[in-house]
This record gives sequence, C-alpha cells and structure tokens, in this order.
Amino acid sequence: MAYPHPNIGDNRPVIRQLDEAAINRIAAGEVVERPASAVKELVENAIDAGARRITVEYADGGKTLIRVTDDGCGIAPDDLPLALSRHATSKIDGTDLLNIHTFGFRGEALPSLGAVGRLTIASRCAGQGGAEIIVSGGKAEAVRPAALNGGTVVSLRDLFYATPARLKFLRTDRAEAQAIGDVIKRLAMAEPFVSFTLRDVSGDGPGREVFGVGAEQGDLFDALHGRLAQVLGREFAENALAIDATREGLHLTGFAALPTYSRGSAVAQYLFVNGRPVRDKLLVGALRGAYFDFLSRDRHPAAALFLDCDPNLVDVNVHPAKSEVRFRDPGLARGLIVSALRHALAEAGHRASTTVAGATLGAMRPEPSGARVYQMDRPSAGARTASYQAQSPGFAETAGMWGRVDVPAEQVVETSEEPQDYPLGTARGQVHENYIIAQTATGMVIVDQHAAHERLVYEKLKRQMAKNGVAAQALLIPEIVELSASDCARLLELADEMARFGLGIEAFGGSAIAVRETPAILGEVNARALLLDILDELSDQNDSNLLQAKIEAILSRIACHGSIRSGRWMRAEEMNALLREMEATPHSGQCNHGRPTYVELKLADIERLFGRT
Repeated sequence: MAYPHPNIGDNRPVIRQLDEAAINRIAAGEVVERPASAVKELVENAIDAGARRITVEYADGGKTLIRVTDDGCGIAPDDLPLALSRHATSKIDGTDLLNIHTFGFRGEALPSLGAVGRLTIASRCAGQGGAEIIVSGGKAEAVRPAALNGGTVVSLRDLFYATPARLKFLRTDRAEAQAIGDVIKRLAMAEPFVSFTLRDVSGDGPGREVFGVGAEQGDLFDALHGRLAQVLGREFAENALAIDATREGLHLTGFAALPTYSRGSAVAQYLFVNGRPVRDKLLVGALRGAYFDFLSRDRHPAAALFLDCDPNLVDVNVHPAKSEVRFRDPGLARGLIVSALRHALAEAGHRASTTVAGATLGAMRPEPSGARVYQMDRPSAGARTASYQAQSPGFAETAGMWGRVDVPAEQVVETSEEPQDYPLGTARGQVHENYIIAQTATGMVIVDQHAAHERLVYEKLKRQMAKNGVAAQALLIPEIVELSASDCARLLELADEMARFGLGIEAFGGSAIAVRETPAILGEVNARALLLDILDELSDQNDSNLLQAKIEAILSRIACHGSIRSGRWMRAEEMNALLREMEATPHSGQCNHGRPTYVELKLADIERLFGRT
C-alpha cells in the first residue's frame, strides 16, 4: 500500500525566492553556532584590519553582550552599509578563491550576526570622522556620526534573540565563557605581536579581566616562545622543543613538548595552517603518529605547531567556520610533521621534562603545619666547611664515605674512575636493588635501572630492524580476504609500505586480496582481522601505523624481558656504563610506555626541601 509523502500535497509546490532576512538567518546557522563563534569572526576581522591591540568584553557568557574593540584601519562611513551586505568583503576580489592571505574572505560574518542579534558597528578611519550603524534582526538603520578615536568597536547584544530556538541549544554561561576564552587563546598564539585582553563585564562595575597578554618583542621564535609561555604556561615552554623544518614548499614551525610532559587528553594540541587555527583530522593524526612510539595509548602529546605554505597548496574554503582545510598533497604535510617531530625528539637525547622533578619534590614535601618555624640565617660556605672540620676531623680512612651505599663484600669492585661533569653524573650507589643514585655538578639523579635499560635495548632492536628489515614468514597456503572494491584499492596502494614490515599482499581478482606473507616476529596472525584493523585506522586517520606498532610492541616486550631486572645488584662500572649509554641514546629519558627513566633534583631544590634556604 502506497502512502502519500507528507511534504507533497495535491497542489504543485511553488518555487519562491527567500527574502534577505531569511537567507541571513540560514547563513548564521552555519557561521555562528555559539557566542564563541561570533567572537572568533569579529576578532579575525580585527586582525585582518591590522590591529595591534584587541579588547574583547562579554556578559553572561556572550549571550547578552559581545564587544570587540581594536585599533585597526577602520571602516569608512560610506562602506558601513555595504559591510552588512552578504558576500561583501575587502579581503578578496573574487578572481582567485585559492590565493587567500586573510582570516576572513566569505563576507558572511557581519550580516549573519546582524540577522540573529542587535549589532552596532562604530568605526573611524584615519583622516575621516567616526560613524556607526545599527542593525537588529536583519533591519539596518541609517549611518550616523559617532565619537571615536580610531579603529572599530563592534557590539553584539542579545545574540539569537531573532532565532529563540537556537538559544535553547546554548550551554551554561560558564561553559560559553570558557569557549570564548579558548578562541582568544588560540588566536593569541597565532598572533604573538598583537596584544589581547579578555574581560567579563557581567553585572555592575568595570568587569573582571579573564585573560590578557601584551605584544611580544624579538624575532618570530622568541615572540612565539614568550606567547606560549603566557598562554600555555611556563612549564610547557620549559619542556617544549623548537620545531623548524621545510619540505617542498611547506614550512613547519612551533614547539612540541617532551614525551614525559604528556597529558591525559588532547586538550593541549594547537594546530595552525597559515596562521589560522584549525581542527584537522590529518594534522592530529600526524601529531599522534610522531609520538606513538613514546607514549602509551591513554596519553596525549602537547604541541603548538604552525604549518605555512603557499595558499594555492591548501583549500581553506571547505566549511563556513573555516576550521577544516584540505591539502593538495596530504601525504607531504603528514610526512613533514612526523619527520620533524621525530628528529627533534631524537636530538633531545636523554632529556626528560622538568615537571618530573617537581612532582617528585611535591611527593616528598611534608604537609604544612600551622606552627610557625623560626630558623637561623644560613651560614656561608666557608663557615659550614670550618664547622664540619671541627666536628669531624678529616681522617684518611673516612674519606669518600659520604653518599656510599654498602653492598655485599663479594660484589664490591673497586673503580679508578674520577668524578666528571657528565649530564647524568657519576654513580654513587644503588638503593633497593633498582634505583641508581648519581651525583651531578648541580645536584643528583635517581635512575630506574630497569626502565632505562629497557629503553636502551628497545632502541638497539629498532636500529637492527631498520638496518636488516623485518623478516617475513611465507604462508604455506595464502589467505584470501574478501573486501569491498574501495577497501581493496586502499590496501593495494600501501602494499609496498606493508611489505617493509613483512606483510606481503597482492590482488587476487575482483575485490579479494591474497595475503602471502606475514611478519615472522608476530607468530600466528589472523590476516583478515589485521587487514580490517588497518582499514579502520586508515579511515580514522588517513594513515596507518598499526603494523609497525604491533611489531614494535613485540620488540618492546623483548626489550623488557632482556633488560636489567629490578632487584639486581650492579657494580660501579656497570652503573656508570648505563649512565653513559643513556646520554648517548636518543629518547632514553622515557621508557617504552612514556614514563620517565630518571629524576634530576637540583641542589637548590634539595636544600629547599630541608628548609636550608
């Protein structure tokens, strides 16, 4: 039995031209999702206008007021009505939609905001008088004079009052305010030479400053490092590696944190393409791929990366919000990110994040008490030395006893090695048969002998695999896997790459694939399940490291079983040899699971721990 379609009546439907107000409200649904979207569009317009000081004020999470003030070039009085027209912009002339050098170019933001709220634009150009225009619900008033020193002030009140249904989808004032803050921080990272101020003016009074950064000075790297220290925190700046790499027209700069400075979620990942903040699946997958050998699956790297290229090599006109991009050569962009980050991590050597020592001191620090402790002034170094000599005369047989850890007599081996200024110091002892205590020129180092040696063995196994390749095991009877035509084509494109890791596949006619070889190190393999997992990763990240990850997981397990075990006494030369090998091996600052292999405590920190400062 046939049922009539609910949208089809007896009469023929009539095609109508929507009015301008309806068109703008529909466009606003794509461009302005929430108050943070409005802030993003307005601040980007200010940056495009050449502003060097930008102030953003909001009330009630941006629902009742958003005001953006800048010192940019301004808008001429005659151009104010045109600025509120759809697809009217000063950014492009329309002849080339790929050669885009500005944040905005679609000409949709201002008319969309005016269609769903009460918008006021006051602006003044150099050499002209100030003027303002008001538009409410898509209806504009006449331009009138305004008192203004220079630049532009855009005020948006009662967002979505013209589309009340959209108001129901907004979150709490606190959540919307947090989203606004995130937008401002991303734009502040993209423009280190611009000062930003974010102020909450809810209620009476001048308001509360939520976020503020001044314009940075110096070259681009110094300015970016200073801005990231202000936005992401001093700890990120101290534990981040500078990135600067170029490949075939793509230039990658920024900072990426050490693996031991990882996060429990991807909240500290900031990616920019030609200065534009983006949330691109390709770039996120590349960042994850660069760290996959150094972090466990539940940890995420922290980074702020800036990818710059000719605008013709990337399409930013994918979505009205301009948060997604498409590269002409996605593989080139991904390969640049992975290789640049891995090179920087390798150059970091044995370095581990400074937060490890901070966490250690925090765990050792006693609970504060309410009683006030009075201390004498700390004596000078000379006074301390004289005091020690008076209390304990320097007998030759007691020399060198301080810091020594006694071991069974049959395991003691004398060493003639003199203390030197090594990065990881000289071994002074071993405690609990697992932790090496080393003395450095500025403090001490505690090394987890098992975790450190595990990483060293793992890196050695990886070098051997890279040199000799992955041994493949030929199947007596090839396994035939039926797939869709598109999945079959995607896998065959990666046949050479998978052959490097011992997985041999070839077309078997139709949409079937024959698996003839599997990596010998994996043992018995379910070929169909392996191929399906690779396809899932390709769909999710446009690339797959699954096979390499499985092989390196086996190598990691071998390294774990083949490394120095906890509970084993080590001789002095063995401990020092381990320290020297750590200094010479990249990535030795963290174990195979991303945990630190050593903790360094500065002498000043130790003295502060005991209240000696």
